[in-house]
Amino acid sequence: MTEKTISYNEFLTVDVRVGTIIKAESFPEARRPAYKLWVDFGDDVGVKKSSAQITKVYQVENLPGQQVMGVVNFPAKQIGPFMSECLILGFADENGDIVLAGPKDKVPNGERML
Repeated sequence: MTEKTISYNEFLTVDVRVGTIIKAESFPEARRPAYKLWVDFGDDVGVKKSSAQITKVYQVENLPGQQVMGVVNFPAKQIGPFMSECLILGFADENGDIVLAGPKDKVPNGERML
């Protein structure tokens, strides 16, 4: 169900880009099981950190090298002792566990969703 119709110009204010996870660590201080991720969004945006509650679907050692989509123009948010600088996008599967959103085929880091 769509909650609100937005204009194309409103959509363009959300900067969604593709990046590659370059580092992933467990995040034992998080209230809910999560990983700390470092994502390379290319030369224009750089490397941004994020926390992701994806521990049910992914093993931390398998995340580096995976391309993901993220919102890179949200303000930073403190999550416990970790500063999250972007929002990594995902969808809930049939069990409610989060599956990361990313391109089917490899694209250059920093490409903006159009």
